[in-house]
Amino acid sequence: MKKISDFIWPIVGLAAVAVSGYLLFRELRGISMSEIQGSLAAIPLHRFLLAALSTLVAYAALAWYDRIALLHLGVTHISTFFVSVCSFTTYALSHNIGASVFSGAVVRYRAYTAKGLSAAQVAVLVALCSFTFGLGTILLGGFVLVALPDTLTRLQGYLPAILTNPSTARTLGAVLLGAVALYVAGSLLKLKPLTIRSFKLEYPRPRIMIRQIIAAPLELLGAAGIIYFALPEAHNPGFLVVLAVFLASFSAALVSNAPGGLGVFELVFVVAMPDIARPAIIAALLVFRMFYFWLPFLISVVVALLYERNRLAGALRGTGTQTARAPHPPLVAQGLDPAKIERDLKRKTV
Repeated sequence: MKKISDFIWPIVGLAAVAVSGYLLFRELRGISMSEIQGSLAAIPLHRFLLAALSTLVAYAALAWYDRIALLHLGVTHISTFFVSVCSFTTYALSHNIGASVFSGAVVRYRAYTAKGLSAAQVAVLVALCSFTFGLGTILLGGFVLVALPDTLTRLQGYLPAILTNPSTARTLGAVLLGAVALYVAGSLLKLKPLTIRSFKLEYPRPRIMIRQIIAAPLELLGAAGIIYFALPEAHNPGFLVVLAVFLASFSAALVSNAPGGLGVFELVFVVAMPDIARPAIIAALLVFRMFYFWLPFLISVVVALLYERNRLAGALRGTGTQTARAPHPPLVAQGLDPAKIERDLKRKTV
């Protein structure tokens, strides 16, 4: 039976798209399609190539998230190629469809259970990948707020005044960096698990934590690099400012629950870049959508269809791809009920 929340969040997401679309339309009034086309044509080939390279860095970092989670689980029998393809397909689909944690769980469940992982292990993998992404956001967010505390003043009138105040921004950045430092210390000192009600978070082993700290920011740096290289060199505020605005736009898109952050991401970015001509900003955002969203989505759909076709063919031949179950290490989130996770994941894949 459907829950009310199953309907509320899609409605919230669609409302966010509608409202941000209207506000974006007001910001872009007077801009013609020919101006945007001219800005796209003005991007040098070498900067297109650098944007494409940034895309590869972003998706390679996401694949590393999966590899780190598998290392935490003690799973070593899955090839790097399979992990990379699974991660790419997962994120390419979830970036466009939305609800990345949910869709990531479903795609990974289909792929990794065929390699012998249990539903509970897949749940831990998804949770750790999501945590690694959040760690990168907190780390980079804290850094840019401390280094460039006046960046959020670009969004005055769109964010609460307390957030656009440079002193508050610097304090918030220090708090975020402090949270990362506590996480690092907890892992190095092997502190007791952090318990919040029924949820129990165990600090990972130092070799896992170190990999997280390195890998976590790479995806966001790569994604921000796509826009940076697509923007014109004239009046370009520099990579750190672009990164700060990207993090603000990306965070707003995630909070809005809009599919792919459509409209919300663009609105925040356009408002926060007043020094660059609007057609050039729209052209850069189109390049970002093309490299980070649309092309990976088209490829991932083909990959998913081919994978499901091969599994179906194997099932019809009676030569399924199941392998021996991987061992069960301690879960990161001990408060999760593995049996319930397995039931929920199986129900979602029907």
